[in-house]
Amino acid sequence: MTTDAQWRDAELIWDYHRMGHEARPCSVAICLGSHDLGAAAFAARQFHAGLFPLLVFSGGSSPTTAGLYPRGEAVHFREHALDLGVPADAILLEPKAGNTGQNIAFSREVLREAGADVESVMLIAMPYMERRAYATCRKAWPEVEVVCASDPLDLADYVKSIGNEKLVIDTMVGDMQRVIEYPKSGFAIAQEVPDDVRAAYERLRRSGFDSRLIALE
Repeated sequence: MTTDAQWRDAELIWDYHRMGHEARPCSVAICLGSHDLGAAAFAARQFHAGLFPLLVFSGGSSPTTAGLYPRGEAVHFREHALDLGVPADAILLEPKAGNTGQNIAFSREVLREAGADVESVMLIAMPYMERRAYATCRKAWPEVEVVCASDPLDLADYVKSIGNEKLVIDTMVGDMQRVIEYPKSGFAIAQEVPDDVRAAYERLRRSGFDSRLIALE
């Protein structure tokens, strides 16, 4: 269990990861694969709300999701969306991506092959992945307008939906590291990180919420 101070730090980082974009109609949507099938359900709701006519599910398998989705994240996400009434002809599948940069690059190629005219993209992901997805897309596909969207849950409700507090906070801390470090490698645009958010990240990292950190050279 987290301490009260650690939970406050986690909430700071959670709030920072959320971009706060207003939902508006887009040319297409890309739903990024993950362990959280809720992203697919949210994508289905946004489709039924008329916010985009075409939806790409992107993602292969990772060590975290191989047991959950043995045929790959995108395949299982697509099946869930079909069960929720999204028509098959409104869905494109990108089943190979192994990271966020590939989610964007491979989905862009799938859309090109489908002849889609893309001026704007709604990126749908886990709530705490919004900022990293945004930064990656702005770097890899700068000519499109990017709108980030995710299930509008607070941290407590999201943890309850996943059922693993440590996993959620570890992954948020890992995403925070990538927001800070990836621009140095050219993987994403740089974004301002407020001092209090950076301090919260450092405290959580030092406290052992570190299983999703990457090794830095």
